[in-house]
Amino acid sequence: MTADIEEFGGRGDGHTDNSKAFAAAFASMKRAGGGRLRVDRGTYLTGPIELFDNITLEIGHGAALQFLPDMQLYSPVLTRWEGIVCFGMHPLIFARDAHNVALRGEGTIDGNGNPWWASLGRKKSAHQSCPVEPIEIALAEYNRDLIDQPSGGGGREMQFLRPPLVQFFRCSDIGIEGLTFRNSPFWTIHPVFSDHIIIRDIFVQNPPDAPNTDGIDIDSCTDIRVENTTVDVGDDCIAIKAGSGERGLREGKPSKKIAIHNCHFRHGHGGVVIGSETAGGISGVSVDDCSFEGTDRGIRLKTRRGRGGTVSDLRFRTLKMERVLCPVAVNMYYRCGAKPDATAELFALTSRAVNALTPHIRDIEIAGLEARNCRASAGFIAGLPEAPIEGLKMEHCHIGLADHDMVPVSESEMFEGIPETGARGIRIRHASCGFHDVTVTGLDAGAEAFIFEDGSKTDTL
Repeated sequence: MTADIEEFGGRGDGHTDNSKAFAAAFASMKRAGGGRLRVDRGTYLTGPIELFDNITLEIGHGAALQFLPDMQLYSPVLTRWEGIVCFGMHPLIFARDAHNVALRGEGTIDGNGNPWWASLGRKKSAHQSCPVEPIEIALAEYNRDLIDQPSGGGGREMQFLRPPLVQFFRCSDIGIEGLTFRNSPFWTIHPVFSDHIIIRDIFVQNPPDAPNTDGIDIDSCTDIRVENTTVDVGDDCIAIKAGSGERGLREGKPSKKIAIHNCHFRHGHGGVVIGSETAGGISGVSVDDCSFEGTDRGIRLKTRRGRGGTVSDLRFRTLKMERVLCPVAVNMYYRCGAKPDATAELFALTSRAVNALTPHIRDIEIAGLEARNCRASAGFIAGLPEAPIEGLKMEHCHIGLADHDMVPVSESEMFEGIPETGARGIRIRHASCGFHDVTVTGLDAGAEAFIFEDGSKTDTL
């Protein structure tokens, strides 16, 4: 079955609410066992959309799907929000337990995120610390045993659980191709517990100051390929996650077999990011032939005590970076979302007992990295004293610091507890590293390229 949205009463005039037209179209295709829905020129306003088995949504050149910012439209659904399975606001485009679903075309999917970002800003300015609005109160009732769960800093305590622009929940055989995605209320493209996904030739764009607007979040998924894609956002560009804490351990769903090829990253807190939700384990990640322009960090791994899981078998090859703050950051003292009363234990500099919630990082290869005009430092590598980073290897990597517009070294990563330093070389704590043909230029006279601190080990330089 192939149809145009206009056949179901859709109007691309930028004023009409097309929610009923989209619901009718996809209900008809569901009954038919699948189909392809075309959206041609014009701007089509709508509320949330749900896709089903064997459905393709095709948005043509000159067409835009724009979502209404009425937060009451996005009623609670089961999702995963910052590492915890819970109820959150209905994703703008959602598929659950679906197979063979595609989003493609040359058009735009616009989340109309500004009202969402502004609302979050007002809530934080007012120091809101509990549910207030009707949708937050409704979510709090669903999540009454989960409000105190950890988060990455998005605001779980308020239950203002903003929706991603696109989410695939427990799905398989997904294709996303050709489209532009912009102005997401929260994370932009978020596959969860899903397998066999290809994302290619897309553009993801959110303003640099838009909060928590990650580009692509691969969350407890297997067999994922992202290629020929540009991500320019206000938070991490591509993040790979696997659940948080005790719940993530019980779910036991890793992210693995992930390939990222020929992609371009701009702005954002990190270009290719692992974590901070690591409980289910992350492995088998390859990143090659990618470029990074003005991201805060290039390669970024982040976790902390209480997150759990093992991160291993990561390969980063042939990467070019320009004006990043820090090209390589591996941080097991990640601060965001930590509760103030827990910081003394989470960020202690002395060893703590190893348990199921102790994260582990090992077997990382970085080769052929060229980074120019880095503005904070050449690298930040910090493991835990009870769980040092193991087997991190860098070879044929050349890092140059900028000669102007520098920022404090502490901006290399979002860490807590570790003493600050003015040294701009590659800082190593509680890590076993190998460096071969690795150079750092632009340092002050007499400054060291490698700063070895507590618990650091290295082989031939």
